[in-house]
Amino acid sequence: MRELSDKAAFVTGGASGIGLALGRAFAEAGMRVMLADIEADSLAAAVASLQGVGPEVRGATCDVADPASVDRAAEASYQAFGRVHVVCNNAGVAGGTGIDNISLDDWRWVLDVNLMGVLHGIRTFLPHIRAHGEGGHIVNTASLAGMTSGLGFSPYSASKFAVVSMSEGLAMEVAPLGIGVTVVCPGWVRTRISESGRNRPDRYGPATAPDPASPRGALAAQIAALLRSGLDPADVARRVLTAIREGELYVFTHPEMRGAVDARFAAIQAAFDKAARGGCEA
Repeated sequence: MRELSDKAAFVTGGASGIGLALGRAFAEAGMRVMLADIEADSLAAAVASLQGVGPEVRGATCDVADPASVDRAAEASYQAFGRVHVVCNNAGVAGGTGIDNISLDDWRWVLDVNLMGVLHGIRTFLPHIRAHGEGGHIVNTASLAGMTSGLGFSPYSASKFAVVSMSEGLAMEVAPLGIGVTVVCPGWVRTRISESGRNRPDRYGPATAPDPASPRGALAAQIAALLRSGLDPADVARRVLTAIREGELYVFTHPEMRGAVDARFAAIQAAFDKAARGGCEA
């Protein structure tokens, strides 16, 4: 989609972080924008902050883990704008405690938001975009954690690997329909994802916090510090707009973190080389 002006965008996780930055970037590009978020007060503040930036910015309270909630937010978008062209499945949460205390509720919550939330957005909006026939673009926010397992045994990494795979497969199927797909794989970005437990629904029970003195607790503290000093979300949003306009599948924001991905690919290639030798050492 080269021309974004006069089109409409829908962004989940739109009350803060990357989602809000995307909303601002779209508004500045002349798009009408629907911000969707589970956090009602923050959403209202986000919508107010963008008034006058673009043609029209609205908000819809939305729990992406609930497909009916996504359907309602989509319907509000259609009523407001008529047609939606760009859908950003951006909402995400962080959680999990490695192998020390495997909580099924933690895994369900993270996968319901990070993985199923993306699926719900695709399931809801893709038929609409196909039907209006004006083309469109689907942006799925994954993470560099979807390319390398540096976080260990983690529902977050598992969800992001799945989002990368979903996006790659979706891109192949919708390209002939004039619909683009981008999967965003950022590194450390200044967001509140380390505080995402504030929006954890009661149905998932209380979060399982790692022991601060444990290696997992130390990793959590390190991640929180890296996020505080991370990339400005506006930089990610600018990269995403370029990807939409140029039809790019992948967006990476931290080239200095490529080494971890290269190491994983090298291990995979070595395993294929061994298979080519019959699975035995030379």
